[in-house]
Parts: sequence; C-alpha cells; structure tokens
Amino acid sequence: MQFLIWIFVGLAAGWIAGKSLEGKGYGPSMDLAMGVAGAVLGGVLTRSVGFSSYSGTFVTTFVAIVCAALVTILAALLNGRTIRARAF
Repeated sequence: MQFLIWIFVGLAAGWIAGKSLEGKGYGPSMDLAMGVAGAVLGGVLTRSVGFSSYSGTFVTTFVAIVCAALVTILAALLNGRTIRARAF
C-alpha cells in the first residue's frame, strides 16, 4: 500500500516541480517519471533506515515528496535550467 502512496506522491511532486522550472521542464511524462523515481527512492531509503510502523508512514511519505522534487529539480539544474517562482 505504501508503494502506491509513493507513486501518487511522486506523480504530484514531479508535476509541481516541473511547473516550477523555466519553460516547461522536461515535458509532462519525464517530470512525472522523475518524480516517481525520486519518491520510490526516498521511500525505500527511509524504510531501510527503520521507519516502517504506522507513524513511519508519514515520515516516509514526507521524505518521498522531498526526494521526488529534488530529483526533478536537480536534473534540471544539471542541464542548465533555472528555477523561478511564478504564480499558477
């Protein structure tokens, strides 16, 4: 069940991170894929540290959100894109 939560969180975080990039990010499909990859990576890392109980679900989900956004944004920064705050 947590794996499905990570995927959903990764989709949302990847989409939001892609919208924050200058231009259109990498396109919707790549932004979503990087978000899911980051969320699953963050979730697995958090579970391997030991957060696996009911209260650990919140910590794991938070780390998954942060990792999903970081993967999308760091990939953009490595390719020379800039990040701007803009109204949606």
